[in-house]
Amino acid sequence: MIRVVVVDDEALVRFGFSLILNAAADIEVVAAVPGGQALEAVAAHAPDLVLLDIRMPDVDGLSLLRRLRTLDRPPVVAMLTTFDNDEYIAQALRSGAGGYLLKDTDPDALAPLVRSLADGAVVLAPKIMPTVVEGYLRHHRDLETGTARTAALTRREHDVLLLLAQGLTNTEIGRSLHLSVGAVKEHVSALLAKLAVNNRVQAALWAQRAGLLDEVAAP
Repeated sequence: MIRVVVVDDEALVRFGFSLILNAAADIEVVAAVPGGQALEAVAAHAPDLVLLDIRMPDVDGLSLLRRLRTLDRPPVVAMLTTFDNDEYIAQALRSGAGGYLLKDTDPDALAPLVRSLADGAVVLAPKIMPTVVEGYLRHHRDLETGTARTAALTRREHDVLLLLAQGLTNTEIGRSLHLSVGAVKEHVSALLAKLAVNNRVQAALWAQRAGLLDEVAAP
């Protein structure tokens, strides 16, 4: 069972997300709260995933994201927004967000997206991908540094990075490389540290910027 906490300042949004997700047999919304109650809800319920509104009147979503990332066992956090050109996108991803969803996401797509997030996949709404890529590249123009960091990866970490950058989940990576999910998580943690990035989104974009995905496309 995937345990989810929904954090949003609008009661209608909280109700809608809860209704949709609770209809899935393997997902349970254990709390749906405004921003001011988020930390208390996470502490009480220890969710696997937090869906977090990035703009709330009672608390700053980015500050709350950073607080959640400092927990001993931090949940995966996906940011919610109504804007496909939100200026906070790059900040959220650099602060450790595992995904970015628009609030008008197709209801039928929501449960599969939550499953992917819980399994370690990078989940980004298609509409915001250009903003994400451009925002990342503005802050990472030094290709030489990127190449040096990727060269520090072991062969196995390199293989994991290539699959991660293609959007595979931990389970799918493990199946492809004949590794346990635990071993995949260890390799992901190691490569994130070596690349000096905070999350899988940044690692995937780093791989793209360094030209590693050309290896996949090559015949």
